Amino acid sequence: MRITSYGLFWREDEIDWSPGQGIKNSFRLLGRIGAIRTKIQIADFRHQQGIYILYDDYGPSYVGLTRQQGLGKRLKDHLSDHLEGKWDRFSWFGFKDIGAAQADGTMSLLDFQGELTENTHTTIGDLEALLIRAIGPKNNTAWMQFKDAAEWTQIKHEETEKYLGRLRATTTKA
Repeated sequence: MRITSYGLFWREDEIDWSPGQGIKNSFRLLGRIGAIRTKIQIADFRHQQGIYILYDDYGPSYVGLTRQQGLGKRLKDHLSDHLEGKWDRFSWFGFKDIGAAQADGTMSLLDFQGELTENTHTTIGDLEALLIRAIGPKNNTAWMQFKDAAEWTQIKHEETEKYLGRLRATTTKA
């Protein structure tokens, strides 16, 4: 297992879970790296696979794993299952690599090539970093880093057009 991307403490209420009908209007879990026009990268993590943690007012309340279904489907399910109303934030840690930009400028998620586990040393280090970042224990003095992962910032619902507009401006000038 190698963590390739992650998002910390994204807000459930910043996602438009029911934007309209059809595939084109389905909800998105948009994240970004950077904010300025020439440097911004945006990806939709709805189909990411990995580990996620749901939080309530008191801290972590549920840990889940996505295998066949994507992260977005699992989170949306939790809006109406036994966890309904019991979480308002989530962190996620994804295994799929980030690929090249698609036609709309957003980055693609790549399908797995081979096994998820590269080597024991990397796996153990990434698991330690995952737990420290997700739980934030107050007595850990080391802030462990993932070997090959980038942190993505949530794009809030009301900021979606602002950031996608910057992305479109970058791709049309290229």
